[in-house]
Amino acid sequence: MSKTATLDGLFDLPRNRKEGSMNGPLAAARRYALSFTTGALLAREAAVLVPVYLERRDWEQVRDQAVQGNLLQARTHSTRVRLVRETVKRLSVLADDEVALLTKATSSERGYLMWAAACRRYKLIGEFAEEVVRERFLLLASTLEYQDFDSFVRTKALWHEELAAIKDSTLQKLRSNVFKMLREAELLSAAGCIRPTVLSERVVAALSARTPSDLRFFPTRPTAKQGAAL
Repeated sequence: MSKTATLDGLFDLPRNRKEGSMNGPLAAARRYALSFTTGALLAREAAVLVPVYLERRDWEQVRDQAVQGNLLQARTHSTRVRLVRETVKRLSVLADDEVALLTKATSSERGYLMWAAACRRYKLIGEFAEEVVRERFLLLASTLEYQDFDSFVRTKALWHEELAAIKDSTLQKLRSNVFKMLREAELLSAAGCIRPTVLSERVVAALSARTPSDLRFFPTRPTAKQGAAL
């Protein structure tokens, strides 16, 4: 069994699990999916797969075609499968109009949309983005460090047994990939400085269509127009 499959099986717990098998505060929280160690932001990969989806309108068919045709040009079959599967997982949480926007988006806009997709797909990333990255930005804390992620995970581990049980090596992989995503999305500089996000009107419109608004995943200050949605 591959490492990716092991992570999927260990952390992507079915929603109908009986919570009565655990005791204390850990029983109250749904488990986090933690299988985001493949790739990083996957913006390049998304640009390749989106046109296929817009033609077929079926993510399963996109996955099959991408694997069979090696559309992402991976060196090995196992890498090909992992990259395609992870990219499809994230793209599939976007609405069709957001997927269509990716085809005409600038590189920065594509990065922002793929960051939003990662935050939607993985609750842990979304909560870190909102509760740590954006909060530090609003409090005028200009930097973000690895220890901020570690402290965040330790706090969440009080309610999530899967976080309390992970190995240090797994934590390092998760942390490294989240920070790599942040840098690729241009939300964090190479020196670890939080970069204020200036979103285009069309990206703001797409992210604000959800309730609560997905603008909460970005280091940006809400305007009066956006404030009610956040």
